[in-house]
Amino acid sequence: MKKQTMISLLLLGLASAWAPIAHGQAGSQPKPKVPESGVPQVMTMEGKFVRAAYNNEGYAILGYQASNRSIGEEWMLLEVGIALRDNAPDYTLLRDALSLETPDGKTLPLPTIVEHRAGNTMAIQNRASVQRDSINYFPPNASRACALVFFPDLGARALPRDDAFLDDQRACIGRLYFKIPGGIAYGQHWLNVKFAQSVVRVPFRILTEEEEKFLGSNFKDLNKQLEDAFKKKD
Repeated sequence: MKKQTMISLLLLGLASAWAPIAHGQAGSQPKPKVPESGVPQVMTMEGKFVRAAYNNEGYAILGYQASNRSIGEEWMLLEVGIALRDNAPDYTLLRDALSLETPDGKTLPLPTIVEHRAGNTMAIQNRASVQRDSINYFPPNASRACALVFFPDLGARALPRDDAFLDDQRACIGRLYFKIPGGIAYGQHWLNVKFAQSVVRVPFRILTEEEEKFLGSNFKDLNKQLEDAFKKKD
């Protein structure tokens, strides 16, 4: 990507990875705080409920609007896209390369297809059919569509697979499910995607109603503050 595009994506990433919003006193400016991923990467926001992260090896994007509307339910659904960066070696993504970190610090593995079929996921699957955002934002090199079928939709003819072959031209999209002990809770989550040589951690926050409204009505101002802060650090 060109330098200007990279800077733009990084600034959007700061907004997308936003931790809890600090309202402060009346008239004070909100102070965005970026959660620490613990790995070198860039994070971006492509929509209110769409987050992406990437490094020199891999790219991952997710949409989570249905899960943000499912507080307290035990199954989380993420619309996910995964790709390799340009000239990265071919890689076979296995089921155990995907995990979810919850606000209480637990790391949850991807459930087996048996666990998924035994669970009650129909409600959130139906919700996702009407409450979803496009995640069709991929690096220019990833131009060939492919499917992630760890969890085919219930009733679909496709058979589940425990792996997905990636090369630097494939943009693979599918749904991931995670069983959440105690139910989906507000707060900072991370989707972890392990590539051959690195891990990409996609941050997404399950927003309270107040946080969602504040983010929606103040995004431009917050983005300007983040841009100014970035220039000071540059």
